Amino acid sequence: MIGVTRHVPVLLSSVLDGLNPQPGGCFIDGTVGGGGHTAALLDHTRPEGRVLALDADPDAIERARTRLSAYGDRAVLVHRNFADLSEVAAACGFAEVDGVLLDLGLSSDQLVSNRGFGFQASGVLDMRFDPAQEQTAADLVNTLDADELADLIFKYGEEPASRRIARAIVAARPIHTADELARVVTDAVGAQRRWRGRIHPATLTFQALRIAVNDELGALMQALPEAVELLKPGGRLAVIAFHSLEDRIVKEFMRRESREVIVQPDSPPGFVGRAPALRLITTKPIVADEAEVSANPRSRSAKLRIAEKVRHAARANSPTITRA
Repeated sequence: MIGVTRHVPVLLSSVLDGLNPQPGGCFIDGTVGGGGHTAALLDHTRPEGRVLALDADPDAIERARTRLSAYGDRAVLVHRNFADLSEVAAACGFAEVDGVLLDLGLSSDQLVSNRGFGFQASGVLDMRFDPAQEQTAADLVNTLDADELADLIFKYGEEPASRRIARAIVAARPIHTADELARVVTDAVGAQRRWRGRIHPATLTFQALRIAVNDELGALMQALPEAVELLKPGGRLAVIAFHSLEDRIVKEFMRRESREVIVQPDSPPGFVGRAPALRLITTKPIVADEAEVSANPRSRSAKLRIAEKVRHAARANSPTITRA
C-alpha cells in the first residue's frame, strides 16, 4: 500500500511568485512528486482552475491521487514521463496553459523506496522511475565493460575518479543492491574522499546511473520546447534543477529562446530569422535561503529558472538579453 508522502516541495514561494497563478488559471506540473507544488497551484487558482500533473513514477501518482482527492476533477493526474508533455496535454484538454513547472530530480519518497535510489538501502539496484522500463541500474553495473561504465559515470556524474570506480565495480561483480554499490564506490575513491563535506562519495556515481537509466537529460531536452509551445502568450515556464547538467541545459535553452535571430547578408540560403520566444524572468537562478535549507536540506542544491513566453512576436518590440 502506498503511504503518505514524505516529500517537501522546494522553493515553493518562489515558484508561486514566478508562475503567478490566478483564479481560473490552467497549469501543468510535469513531476507531481508528493503533490506539494500541484496543491499550491490548485489553491491559488480556485474556484475553477485546473492542474495537469504528470509523473513517470506510478507510486507518486497514487500518493498524489490520495493527497489531491479533495480537489476533484480540477486535479488531472497522469502516469507519464514529461517527455510526452504535448501528447498528454492534448489528450487531457490542456492545449494552452498559463504556466508549466518542471521539478527535476528525485523525491524524498523515492530515496526511501526499495528501488536503489539511496546509498544505504538494501533494496535491489533498480533506479527506474517507471518500473515498466526494461533497463535497470543493475543491468548497467553488471554488463557494461570498464570503459563504457567509466564514460557513463564521467558524462552523467562528472565524477573525476570514474575510471577507478568503474574498475572497482567490474572487479566486484555481480552487484545486486544499492548498499553494495555504495561500499564498492567508497572503497574505490579512498579514505580522503569519504564523506567530504556533506556529499557521500557515491553521490556522483548514483546520479550518473539514475540519469542514464531514466534518460533524464533526453527527456528534459524534449520537454522544454514542448512546454513553451503549450504556454499562452505571457505564460511562464519554471524549472527546478538539482545538478549542473540539468541546470546547464535549462539555462542554455532559455537563453537561446530569448534571443532574436536576424538574417544577415552572409547568412546561408534558406536561413530563417525569428523573434524571441521567451523573455527571461530570472537572469540568475533562484536558490533556497538559509531558513529553507535548514528545514529541508535537500533544497540546498535546487536552482529555479523562470522565463515568460513573449506576448508580441514583432522584432521591433523584442527584448534584448545580454546574459543569463
